[in-house]
Amino acid sequence: MVSSDIRFLRAVEMGLGAWQWGDRFVWQYGRGYSDDDIRQAFQISVAEGIRFIDTAEVYGSGSSERWAGKFLKETDQPILIATKFFPLPWRLTRNSIPAALKASLERLQLETVDLYQIHFPSPLLSVETMMEGMIECINRGWTRTVGVSNFNQSQMIRAYSTLERNSVSLASNQVHYSLLQRDVEKNGLLARCNELGSRLIAYSPLEMGLLTGKYSPKNPPPGNRGARYANLLNKIEPLLKLMNEIGQEHGGKSNAQVALNWIICKGALPIPGAKNASQALQNAGALGWKLTEEEVAKLDEASDKIVQ
Repeated sequence: MVSSDIRFLRAVEMGLGAWQWGDRFVWQYGRGYSDDDIRQAFQISVAEGIRFIDTAEVYGSGSSERWAGKFLKETDQPILIATKFFPLPWRLTRNSIPAALKASLERLQLETVDLYQIHFPSPLLSVETMMEGMIECINRGWTRTVGVSNFNQSQMIRAYSTLERNSVSLASNQVHYSLLQRDVEKNGLLARCNELGSRLIAYSPLEMGLLTGKYSPKNPPPGNRGARYANLLNKIEPLLKLMNEIGQEHGGKSNAQVALNWIICKGALPIPGAKNASQALQNAGALGWKLTEEEVAKLDEASDKIVQ
């Protein structure tokens, strides 16, 4: 049995989410940003000290993993790579998990990844069966550590227990967490992650661009994001104003940088996406400084008035 060492994940303060790399349905890849833009986003992120990239087999139907694999060949910096298993309805056994990881490794042009995650819980595969598949991935040397994503407390504890019985640690739980989505604080999931020693990885920490301040009811996000966030766009102006004021107190930090720093202050690991050099540079500006406890409390209060 090979034990997984999850300590490296504790040292990561922020990562780079690669959902946008090749995704046409949500992000309109190819309209407004190009292959070269994606490459620059990667290069700037690495130059600014980002060393953790999160992708998945379903992002861009494999395109995201392929791009990540190409970019890794173009840098001499050590980069931590995380990807995910998607529980498609025809994947009915634990063996489907190492088989999927093998295909991901081929797209990534790697022999092993640093973190392999279950993308969602499945009604067709029990948590215990999925963890048995993840243990097999560890034993084959195809991943250093294993994690879950979108698991509630009960599912996470079942995963943790199954892994622990086999001397494998649950490295992480990747969930939706932002100033506009704080369920993980209020339902105890963040606290439970800390208790178990598992890293909470926060996806959509900028709420698909809403927290950058660049969108409004008259200028909604393109594509299906506009419909998804129509109600919130009418409510978030006071929060955006406060974020701007706090950012000015820290030397002109942007709303996006304040939103990401808030996640870091909560003890979670944000993985904002970047589809061009400008966004990558913006994200990196969230590092190297900290909001005060009073500022975090003010942001919490403003957030509570928008989402209960």
